[in-house]
Amino acid sequence: MTTINKNSVKERYDSIKKSPNDERFYRGLILNNEMKVLLISDPKTDKSAAAMNVQIGHLSDPDELPGLAHFCEHMLFLGTAKYPDLNEYRSYLSQHGGITNAETNLDYTNYYFDITPEYLEGALDRFSQFFLSPLFTESATELEMNAVNSEHEKNIADDKWRAYQLDKSSANPNHPYSKFATGNRNTLDVTPKKKGINVREELLKFYNTWYSSNIMALSVLGKENLDDLEAMVIKMFAKIKNKNVAAPEWPEHPFNNDHFGHKWFIVPIKDVRTLKMVFPLPNLRKYFRSNPDMYMTHLLGHEGNGSLLSALKKAGWSNSLFADSRTAARGNCNFFDIVVDLTEDGIHHVDDIVTLIFQYISMLRSKGPIEWIFDECKQISKMNFYFKENSPPASYVSSTAYALHEYPMEEVLIAPCVPTEWRPDIIDNVMEHLVPEKIRIHVVGKAFADIATESEFWYRTKFDKIKISDEVMKKWTAPGFNSDLKIPDKNEFIPTNFDIKANENSKIDKYPVIIEDNQLMRVWFKQDDEYWVPKVCSYFDFASPLICMDPISYNLTAIYIKMFEDALIEYRYNASLAGLDWKFTTGKHGVILMVGGYHDKYQICLRKIIHKMVNFTIDKQRFDILKENYIRSLKNFEAEQPYQHAAHYLALLLAEQVWTNDELLDASDYITIERLEEFVPRLLNKMYIECLLHGNLTKSEALEAVKIVESEFTHAGKRRIIPLLPQELMLHREISLENGCHYLYVTGNKFNKSSCTKVYYQCGLSSTEENMHLELLEQIIKEPCFNTLHTKEQLGYIVSSGTDRIDAQGFTVVVQSDRHPPQYVEDRIEAFMETMLENLTNMSEEEFNRHKTSLAMTKHEKPRMMYTLSAIFWNEIISQQYNFDRANIEVDYLMTITKEQILSFFKEMIHSKSPIRRKLAIHIVPMTNGGAGLEETNVDKNVESVNYISSVPTLITDIIAFKSSQSLYPLLKPFGNFPRKGQRVNREE
Repeated sequence: MTTINKNSVKERYDSIKKSPNDERFYRGLILNNEMKVLLISDPKTDKSAAAMNVQIGHLSDPDELPGLAHFCEHMLFLGTAKYPDLNEYRSYLSQHGGITNAETNLDYTNYYFDITPEYLEGALDRFSQFFLSPLFTESATELEMNAVNSEHEKNIADDKWRAYQLDKSSANPNHPYSKFATGNRNTLDVTPKKKGINVREELLKFYNTWYSSNIMALSVLGKENLDDLEAMVIKMFAKIKNKNVAAPEWPEHPFNNDHFGHKWFIVPIKDVRTLKMVFPLPNLRKYFRSNPDMYMTHLLGHEGNGSLLSALKKAGWSNSLFADSRTAARGNCNFFDIVVDLTEDGIHHVDDIVTLIFQYISMLRSKGPIEWIFDECKQISKMNFYFKENSPPASYVSSTAYALHEYPMEEVLIAPCVPTEWRPDIIDNVMEHLVPEKIRIHVVGKAFADIATESEFWYRTKFDKIKISDEVMKKWTAPGFNSDLKIPDKNEFIPTNFDIKANENSKIDKYPVIIEDNQLMRVWFKQDDEYWVPKVCSYFDFASPLICMDPISYNLTAIYIKMFEDALIEYRYNASLAGLDWKFTTGKHGVILMVGGYHDKYQICLRKIIHKMVNFTIDKQRFDILKENYIRSLKNFEAEQPYQHAAHYLALLLAEQVWTNDELLDASDYITIERLEEFVPRLLNKMYIECLLHGNLTKSEALEAVKIVESEFTHAGKRRIIPLLPQELMLHREISLENGCHYLYVTGNKFNKSSCTKVYYQCGLSSTEENMHLELLEQIIKEPCFNTLHTKEQLGYIVSSGTDRIDAQGFTVVVQSDRHPPQYVEDRIEAFMETMLENLTNMSEEEFNRHKTSLAMTKHEKPRMMYTLSAIFWNEIISQQYNFDRANIEVDYLMTITKEQILSFFKEMIHSKSPIRRKLAIHIVPMTNGGAGLEETNVDKNVESVNYISSVPTLITDIIAFKSSQSLYPLLKPFGNFPRKGQRVNREE
């Protein structure tokens, strides 16, 4: 029995309201140092976790040191008095299956981690030292400035960060909201030195002022009982100092009358077009039980018949609309946003769109708050809370630690999810703030490049700003009536039947089984007996060789999917609100439909989707809009992050057949209505359907659902599907690099100043043995790779290593750097690999076994949501592997692996002196002025050159020529004795 020091606890709460579906145990504490604590006991958890939320963020940065709060967040990871090693905390987590991260927001900073349950106490001890005795050493301070700067450089070409900072920079300059959030080398190093400011001293001052227990909230989830968790927390966190500071609040709004009534015309990096309307809101925090802003976001963001979006689409001005409220910071820093995606025509009708939006708001104001709409939202919220499944422990503790500051302890779980009080007066109050006099408008588009004469200071975002005319303001104040706009109908998709079907079946198969198999389709079925929620998840793969036959066919398929989804958007929206949704995507060998949600209305929804899919007609008014939208999405790939480009080119180089963005763009001229009308019937007449139905349904219900699909595709008089032959259902193969090779592919990036280096060491075909060798090597290398290349050498903010796997697999290291050219980075990667040979050789059996145990625990983690397990099953089916018990099989082998086997694997597959190593490097070189790949700047002259390690690469100048010179791996054999798809098989029902 654990002894609890009750003198350390000021208040204890044992009646925290939770979902009836939640089997965990909860206790709230307020310690004597005023820290709030939520204890979560889950005896079944396979991951423990903890999070600390501190009510201080970048709005509290000193004026002369923008980014200091963010810098402080970085520094807390780098050594404490009890654990002085820079990497002790991350290393401990890595060796025991854990991860960690943190985020600095405007008025709070959140730190969190997860770990194998047996090691929670050790992790909590190290974590607690962040808030007791961080070192802030001078050497680490100098190093970590580079990491903060790299993070900022990564964001410079990101339109979301650019728009966010422009919004802040255009606020009242005397309000902290206008501050620069992340910091960079200039704000944290160059400028402070010029002013004689010691940044380390300022860090200590900031930490010692604000990191106080009375504005901290801790959430801990473990498999221990509540008393043991409480004793653990008291021992480690009760001594954190209470400095009796008040969490800062900002009573003044960031925008005053001088900032309203303007339009900003903003030039983006990507070819995007959006209209954003921003209104100030009052402080609604105390009205959390009525959630009045939810009522308005529900109606303004609705996509059903009579909605704003429907009217905008009818006019040809928009494809999507989003409405939401946001609380930027405590006090009076609240906003209501309406964001409209603009078509080519829509960007010329901004004033008309705003008029339409004010017409809708005017209609709502005239009708007044309607109680049944609130009740419907409340009913859906209660349903989702009642059947809420467990989220990943790290995200759960992070969100609950934040909630401890926002809600009463007893309501910390339910309050963020379920509104309970009908307050029409507060809804009226919200509506009264959505008026033209308080509007700010941001219009984003490449079209404004010629008129944008100003630029934002931190991100150099180009913009133009104009005052909205009195004439336009008068029009918006009295917008008139629009007959196309109306209140949404009642939601017919809200489920009423929540019966659990597993109770009706005494024998349930552990893994998916085939319940139908013929020339047209194969059906896999798994009834849920683990999650006990009234939900279904189903996947349908409509395989056809036509889809990837050429770039024209791929494009036509993509447009078909877009037009299909667009046509069903009104029908879909109510279903998605009621927890029933679908997704239609292009796969490698076909189109994939996923339908999932509450089982009650599942078959009704599926019937509608499949009927629309089969009886597809082209809306000619929407065709040109959606085609243009699709082509823009292809073009915008150029502006993605360099590490995303590297991943794309690696996949391109190793795939037997894939169409490049350029090839798809070149073929986009052939996307016509006539071709689409001819292509879709051919596509639907020549395909094979494979599906998985998983969840709260019986075998007979699964077969009923499948019959809906089958009958729509084979209905007499409509069509006769031409069956695919087994050889038409073969998967594509992958390139097998020759032994001893070292290839290099170099390409440019004209939008981002950072370079990227991706090194891929090919290790062969996937198998139980090779998978575990590679994953165990990844487990061992991951943390020292990050520590060496990111923390010590400061090569870049984005540093990762891991397994790249489809059928063939390899080990990859990725570094995106704002300082170094790719060749230098590649040499440093090779130098690191040289040290890993020594580390592996000298590694103790105890440490090696810790890594094995950590990986085993990670692989044995049970998926927390039924949909996650569905996706695992589906991946086995779509890859034609069918190894549904993969985790157990692989862990059984993992535990037999010796250190000598891993050392041999490393020497053979990764080490530079191996005669059979197969290496492929991707270099993404920035083409902008000052780019990291243009000159050898910032190279550490004290670092010994390792060029002698790297072999001279063979440069790939022609991708097709390269691929044609390589052999292909064979396809993997299925795990188990499954017949080939497309052959008729008689099965007993």
